[in-house]
Amino acid sequence: MEGNTRYMTSPRSRLRPKSAAKAVTLALGLFLAASPLQAQDTELPNIGGAGGGLISGQQESEIGEQVMVSIRRSAPRITDPLVFDYLTAITYQLVPSAPLQERDLTLALIDSPAINAFAVPGGIVGVNGGLFLNATTEQQFASVLAHELAHLSQRHFARRLEQQETSAPLTIAGMIAGIVLSAVTQSDLGIAAIAGTQALAVQNMLAYSRAHEQEADRVGLDILASAGMDPDGMPEMFEIMMRQNRLQGNRPPEYLSTHPLTQSRVADTRNRAEQYPERAVRDSKEFHLVRSRLQVRYAASADIAVETFKAYLDRDDTGRNEAVRYGLAVAYQENNQPEKAIALLEELLRQNPGRITFQVTLADVLTGQKRAQEARTLLEDALARNPENYPIMHSLAEAELADGNGAAAAEILTQLTRMLPGQENLWLRLAEAEGMARNIVGVHRARAEYDALMGNLEAAQRQLRQAQEKLPAGSPQRQVVTERLAEITRRLNVQRRG
Repeated sequence: MEGNTRYMTSPRSRLRPKSAAKAVTLALGLFLAASPLQAQDTELPNIGGAGGGLISGQQESEIGEQVMVSIRRSAPRITDPLVFDYLTAITYQLVPSAPLQERDLTLALIDSPAINAFAVPGGIVGVNGGLFLNATTEQQFASVLAHELAHLSQRHFARRLEQQETSAPLTIAGMIAGIVLSAVTQSDLGIAAIAGTQALAVQNMLAYSRAHEQEADRVGLDILASAGMDPDGMPEMFEIMMRQNRLQGNRPPEYLSTHPLTQSRVADTRNRAEQYPERAVRDSKEFHLVRSRLQVRYAASADIAVETFKAYLDRDDTGRNEAVRYGLAVAYQENNQPEKAIALLEELLRQNPGRITFQVTLADVLTGQKRAQEARTLLEDALARNPENYPIMHSLAEAELADGNGAAAAEILTQLTRMLPGQENLWLRLAEAEGMARNIVGVHRARAEYDALMGNLEAAQRQLRQAQEKLPAGSPQRQVVTERLAEITRRLNVQRRG
């Protein structure tokens, strides 16, 4: 990302969390059972494979798709392109160092201030917004992602199921989805989903989780070190979670205690981290900008967010900190003080020409003030320097929609849906843009893709049939719609056959 400078953090330091979280659960360890390996080991077991073992790679993919449908339907999501873009960037910074068989991941960004992350078969990695709040360095944040990638790389889920000799992937998917929803929604939604399945006994699945956690710790440390990050981030993050758990004064329900965390495990991870060469690693500026953005999101009110960041600026050690000034600008934006937000953002841009986060945020404020032409000029210049950048393109589409230019917005959103076809919010926005442009066929097609992602194949089928009826026979567009309709119908028939 252009202008993505980095600044120094002290190695081997212990840092305090900035805010409390509602839960101390890092991931879905219900499926974890293996012997701990030594930190020096580099050869990893080859567990299963496409077509091998009880749960094949194809079956894991099907499970992942079903879980994502449940998450889209029931879990609150963060659709902020700046946050999602950062999460994608940091995850794929780690992926080349992870021993994954399949590196095409699906990221789920959950709108919750609790500390949580999870890994699901089929390459699903989920992160709560609260992880940004409680990780005070990028190294700590990345350590959680590395831990989840380690679970995926070791196929802990498949290994546990092979021991249990369990059954149908779609039944399993229902159970996993229930566990995920219970963790991320803090409600009974997930419990109901679990009760509606006939999968394994949860208590039996929990029995072996500690050994897999140790393995994921070891592999995760290797991932961090190989990716050029500080392995000390992992024990630091564990210590933060331990402190948060003590502050809460209670423990999560046993069926959600997916990553058992003890003092001995923290000590073991710190000892392992110390075996790596000591290094001074710089956090990316982007992590702290995104963290400030989410601190505003989870503040009790916009007024409180403004006062909090103003208080930060009054401190000698943070008065010139760009992440703090950016947080204040976002707080002003949320508090309906756009001129103050614009002044701060323009100052930040003068000091950081080309910083995408500042450009996009300023453009969003301008769009909100009905200054769409200024926003468009800013964003088009940014896009010329950063082709196909998701946050820039999304912000430009929003500017076009605000200015009544449905066709221009639809053109941009069509490109985005090709780049990120699994983002259901983009398909909804595209349907709105096509409606503004009076392209009824485009509305039906976009709605069909949204419905398919939400698991409502019958609705998707209806939308595509309506689009098909409105297109002339033999036209290329009708052929495309017909082919997509055939695919949706095939999937629907498979679903009905169970």
